[in-house]
Amino acid sequence: MNAAIDETRLNQFLGHAVGDLGAAISATLILAGDRLGLYRALADSPATPAELATRTGTHERYIREWLGNQAAGGYVEYDADSGRYQLSPEQALCLANPSSPVDLAGAYYIVEAVFHALDRTVANFRSGAGMEWGDHHACLFHGTERFFRAGYNAHLISEWLPALDGVVDKLKQGAKVADVGCGHGASTVLMAQAFPRSQFIGYDYHADSVRVANERAEQAGLTNVRFEAADANSYPDRDFDLLAFFDCLHDMADPEGAARHAQRALKADGHCLLVEPFAGDKVEENLNPVGRVYYGASSQICVPVSLARQGPALGAQAGEARLGAVMRAGGFKQFRRATQTPFNLVFEARP
Repeated sequence: MNAAIDETRLNQFLGHAVGDLGAAISATLILAGDRLGLYRALADSPATPAELATRTGTHERYIREWLGNQAAGGYVEYDADSGRYQLSPEQALCLANPSSPVDLAGAYYIVEAVFHALDRTVANFRSGAGMEWGDHHACLFHGTERFFRAGYNAHLISEWLPALDGVVDKLKQGAKVADVGCGHGASTVLMAQAFPRSQFIGYDYHADSVRVANERAEQAGLTNVRFEAADANSYPDRDFDLLAFFDCLHDMADPEGAARHAQRALKADGHCLLVEPFAGDKVEENLNPVGRVYYGASSQICVPVSLARQGPALGAQAGEARLGAVMRAGGFKQFRRATQTPFNLVFEARP
């Protein structure tokens, strides 16, 4: 027998769902705004639809609708008296500057990627199979670089590395550093720029990402960094002062093996920096907006990457207790939470 419908709760849910539907249909429009330079043009100065179209070489009729959508969603501001739209300083920081600490538009390329993979996702849910990182559309690699680079720009040099015991002094003097699972090398390049006396090696099993990372280093004019194609269990170098995993250990097919290989590759007094998505140890601790984003990415990207190689599929919401167990199983005797942000947990492990 069907339960009685509570009208108040029904309307509350429908209101919430309509908000989500509006956000979903707007995702491609955020990508369009980023690709066409619409946000950057609005950040320069307010504009009517016709003025914005002229500035960006676009069609006014489409721009009129785009601006209406963006204003309704709170992504731009509208002044009815002048008929002009503008970005507040806060909106501009998030939408109009890929070098800012919060590159919100960049994250939508990750959303684009999961739609490209939708058929595979549905099939994987039925079969339990996985999907390799390299099998995704290239927009995933672009979006991942932009989204995570923003956090690294904001926190890595100024907060995360100083939270590790004595690491900054070693880096200033000249240390040997590995960045495992480096992707396009955003974190590696940032550290190499900040600490020119140190030597950096980035490893990733996705050869095309390694190619891009080397291009990034060359464009930055760096001579103290190189990138190599290798997985987390087989890179050959040893005697590292610092070894880092940035938002990648939970994706791996053998995270305990990766931790074990890292522990053996470090000097006796070395440090392992582990950066992971923010998560509590219990499901109920992650039922919030950040957890929703990470569970969404985890089910469509992170878990399939691990399952593609019969891994344990830790997922993006692994939590501190499980991550600590992985690192201790890999031979690390010390493990602590060094610091955190609303989006990341930052751990230090010592041999």
